Formats: sequence, C-alpha cells, structure tokens
Amino acid sequence: MVTVDTVLTTHTMATVDTVLTTLDSSKTQWYHYKAVIISGMGFFTDAYDLFCVSLVTKLLGRIYYHVPGSSKPGVLPRRVAAINGVALCGTLLGQLFFGLLGDRLGRKKVYGITLFLMALCSIASGLSFGSSPKSVMTTLCFFRFWLGFGIGGDYPLSATIMAEYANKKTRGSFIAAVFAMQGFGILGGGLVGMGISGLFRALYNAPVYSVDPVGSTPPEADYVWRIILMLGALPAVLSYYWRMKMPETARYTALVAKNTEQARKDMEKVLNVEIQVKKTAQNNLAQKNKPFGLFSREFILRHGLHLLGTASAWFFVDIAYYSQNLFQKEIFSAVGWLPPAKSMSALDEVFKISFAQFLIAFFGTVPGYWFTVLLIDRIGRFLIQSMGFLFMTVFMFALAIPYHHWLLNKTGFLIMYGLTFFFANFGPNSTTFIVPAEIFPARLRSTCHGISAAAGKAGAIVGAFGFLYAAQNQDKTKTDAGYPAGIGIRNSLFILGGINLLGFACTFLVPEANGKSLEEMSRDNEDEDQQEQQPRNVEPV
Repeated sequence: MVTVDTVLTTHTMATVDTVLTTLDSSKTQWYHYKAVIISGMGFFTDAYDLFCVSLVTKLLGRIYYHVPGSSKPGVLPRRVAAINGVALCGTLLGQLFFGLLGDRLGRKKVYGITLFLMALCSIASGLSFGSSPKSVMTTLCFFRFWLGFGIGGDYPLSATIMAEYANKKTRGSFIAAVFAMQGFGILGGGLVGMGISGLFRALYNAPVYSVDPVGSTPPEADYVWRIILMLGALPAVLSYYWRMKMPETARYTALVAKNTEQARKDMEKVLNVEIQVKKTAQNNLAQKNKPFGLFSREFILRHGLHLLGTASAWFFVDIAYYSQNLFQKEIFSAVGWLPPAKSMSALDEVFKISFAQFLIAFFGTVPGYWFTVLLIDRIGRFLIQSMGFLFMTVFMFALAIPYHHWLLNKTGFLIMYGLTFFFANFGPNSTTFIVPAEIFPARLRSTCHGISAAAGKAGAIVGAFGFLYAAQNQDKTKTDAGYPAGIGIRNSLFILGGINLLGFACTFLVPEANGKSLEEMSRDNEDEDQQEQQPRNVEPV
C-alpha cells in the first residue's frame, strides 16, 4: 500500500483538503476501471431498455392491430407514441427525484434502488398481461413508465459517482466511458433482436404478408417481443451485487456528510493508498464556506447561467437524438432501405429493423462515444460539444436539401445518417452528460445533474411525440392509419438542423472543466471574501 502525504507532511491531519488533493492526484488504478464497468452496466441496461422497444413496435401492430382485408399489416395507432414516450416521462421524473435524493441521502444509498427498478420492470414489461390490445398496451405502458423512472435515477448518480472518484486528469474520459456503455446497449439491442427473431423465424417459418396476411404473423411471434424486452433485466441483475458493494464517494462523505475520517478510510480502501494522520490542526475546506441552496441568490450568481447552459444544450440535443433513434425504422422505410412491410413476414421485419439498428450503432453510434472517451481530456469539452452540434447541423441539412437524391442512393443516405449519430456521440450527447457532474458544488451536484438530464428528457419527449406526427407524409393518403398529414421526413430534418444550431449557441453558457478539479469548478475551495471578489462573468467552455 502506498503512503500518501500529498502536498503536506506525513503527519498532517486528514483534512478535507488532504482527501481532495489525494483524489485529484491519485494514479489511475483498477478500481477506476471497475467503477466504470459497474456504473456502465447500468447505462448498458438504460440504452437497451429505452431503444429496444423501437424494434418491436411494428410487430406489436401486426399482432394486436391487424385489420382483416387490409392491404397493409396492422400498425400501432397513436399509442406507439405512448409506448415510446411513457418511458421517457418516467425517466424525466426519475432524474429529478433520484438526483435530489443523491444529494440528500448520499449517492450509494439510492444507487441500488435504480438498478432494482430497472431489472424488475424489464421483466414485468415482457409479462404485460391480457390478450386484448387495450390490456396489453395499458400494462406495457405502466411498467415502462416505472422502468424509465429507475433509468432516470441512473443518470445523475452514475455521473456524479464517477466524477467524484476520478482524478482531474482523466475524469472526463472515465465519465465518458460510463456513458459510452449506452452505445453497447443499443448495439446489444440490435443483436438480441436479430438473434431472437432469427431463431423464431427458423423454427416458425411464415409467408410474407402479401401472400398470407394472417399466416405472416405466427402465434409464436407474441413471445418474440416479450423475450426481447425481458432480456433487458439481465445486465442489471448481474451487476447489482457489485453496485451495492461500492462505498460512498469520499467527496460526498467529506464535503456533504462532513465525516472526513470516514472519507479517508474509504479512500484508503478503494484506491490502495494510506494517509497518515495525527489529530491536530483545524483548517479544512468544509469550514471555509457557508452552504447556499439551489434557489439562493449566491447559487444564481455563481451557477445560474451554467445550469441554464447545461439544461438547454441537453434539451436541444435530445430532441434530435431521440427522434432519430426511436424512429429509425420509419426513416429507413421512407428512403426504401427497408422493404415494404407487406413484402415481409412479421419476423422478417423485426430481423431487418434490428439489423439496421445494429449497423447504425456499430458504424456510427459506438465509434462516436469512444472518440469522446479518447479525446475529451486532450481537446476539452467545449470543442467536442460545439463541433458536434455544428456537424450534426451540416449532415441534417445535407440529408434534407437533396432529399430526393437520397431516395435513389440508399447506401449514401445510410452513411450520411450514420455520421449524424457519430457526431452526436462524439459531441453533445456525451458532453451534456459529463459537464453537469463537474461544475456544480458537491452538495448540489446530483440535483443539478438531474435537472439538466430532465431537461434533456423533456427534449426527448418532444422528439418522440413531435417527430411521430411531423414526419408523416404530406399526402394524407400515404400517412399511417389514424394519423393526420405531417410535414414529411425532409422538412423534419430541416427543423432538426435548426434545433442543433440552438444547441450550439447554448454551449457558450457553460465553463470548460478540462484539467481542473471539481472544487475549482464549483469554487468550493474559496472562502467568502474570495467569492465576493471573483468576477461573475461566464467563462466560455
């Protein structure tokens, strides 16, 4: 075990300053990677659960909303927006609720609850009971709401925990690595969708819809969507034990719970260091500042614009990101990359939608996340976020302006569409998760991250509900059953491009945290006189 005296002597008391300095200067160790895996498995589950439903919505339409004599397979009526959106509503509320609890009760105490909720509700979603469309959809929406509630808690808690464990040199990379597990969750959803539908397709071969409308959806297809949803519980169950073994973060224990000695012991245990102390000395960081609340004048002066910047940037990026992710199949069908529904059986359709999601995740989504992991502590948060918003705008407009050209060049469309995902993830989709965990005071860190994340999910709800209607064909005869005419895919892409420009503008409200300690960013290491003398201007990222 290494003996650490940081900048002080080996006989200095374990003050808060000592604990924080040791955390910021500690070398990257196995525990850091272990924390990434444990926290990241929650995000693997989050992404799998949120996006796997897009793989099965058309299957649900075929099973429960088949219209005898129709030339097209059954489609979910407007409830499809509810299935996609209800989990996002739960996520929004969970982010606010667990973000607040994380600051009030501690990160560790509520961390296991979120994972338990995710596992339980993933299984319950697949067991949605009843045989009538109404009962199945009602119970499915109910369980997916609470699934989203658990997922929401994972955002502020995982980001805050990883930020408070990491040293200041590699903090961005480690938080980004936790979030990057979302990419593997989306990738895993595509693989599971292909595997389950491929297996059932081999066992229960069915004709295409145009040949046999009823026989194209074998009764066994009802098991397919249930199994896909239920498998989302597996990574949560596997990582639950290890999550419960994680100690409270030393920063929370020292700065919020004000138990410096316990923070020292926890840090020695997980980081394999020894801090030698003697019981003298009085000065510590916790005594320097009088705490201020979220709605106080001091918070508004010091962090009001920061919170506005993190929340608004996350709001705008999630409108674009979730509208693309949740409705990939509609976009692929519109440009002809997926065959017409009537030319496929139900299981063929699930397989091909899953394959399309897998390709986009493999070539666009996952690489974007890991480019962020590799570069964020080298080039900073501002450059990645602003560049991401700008390139997303460019590629959205590049898809929209010559839209009819892409109808004839499906491979080119897929490449351009994948690049928008790449720059979303090597861009604002990652940085909006990272920055709120770095710039707010420890006692409000989880709450402010939860508020920022909830603003993002509000944007996701706008994308999930709004895009469903907006992307409908302008010709009423070509819209999905029960939907009014919309503005079409092309005009929707123009709007999403404009939204990305608004996100770019909001980036300038957020300070750059690269290479700085959490206490420097939150100004927790200043006394009141220094705070009064500090200029109130916003430092650009």
